[in-house]
Amino acid sequence: MIDLQDIRAAVARAPSRVELPEDGRRAAVAAVVTPDLELLFMSRAVFEGDPWSGQVSFPGGRVEPDEGVLDAAIRETLEELGLPLDRDCLLGELDELQTRGNQPTLVIRPYVFAPARIPPLRPNEEVARVHRLGLDALLAGAGRGTMRHPWREHELVLPKVDFDGVRLWGLTLHMVDDLLHRLDGRGRGLARSGTMDARTPWEGA
Repeated sequence: MIDLQDIRAAVARAPSRVELPEDGRRAAVAAVVTPDLELLFMSRAVFEGDPWSGQVSFPGGRVEPDEGVLDAAIRETLEELGLPLDRDCLLGELDELQTRGNQPTLVIRPYVFAPARIPPLRPNEEVARVHRLGLDALLAGAGRGTMRHPWREHELVLPKVDFDGVRLWGLTLHMVDDLLHRLDGRGRGLARSGTMDARTPWEGA
């Protein structure tokens, strides 16, 4: 069983940074750890033209020109989930990631928060459902497997976690695996399934 101090220690190591491309924009997400040591996720509502429609993600979005990266994570979480966060419940950061194949390129910075309580959530129209998944279950490999995903002229074998009738994969699972690896040292992605680790097109350089 892990506790909040384990998570705090896990995110104490300085995160890796990704250089922002000339055509790129910054984005931020909030990995919220509840008092019961669950992570909050959301299924995004389906919108035409949105490359992440219907996917499971952390709350977050693009950084506006007049705000900081941390401010964007806090603002987006309030807008999407109705959950107020502040710097007092910030535990640390995870490694930045860079999207591939999207315009503009996004460099995403994940922040880890642990608020003392989770009030009733008020998801907005961008959110179809809210999900919770315990870190102990994630560390134990619950729902973990692999999936095939077409990308350009290739078919990729990617890690996935199925839970609550939804599938966690791609960028968000990579962020989750960063946290899990910091906690138990068992690797990220396909390595956690006992297979050879492989870089995916969503990973940073």
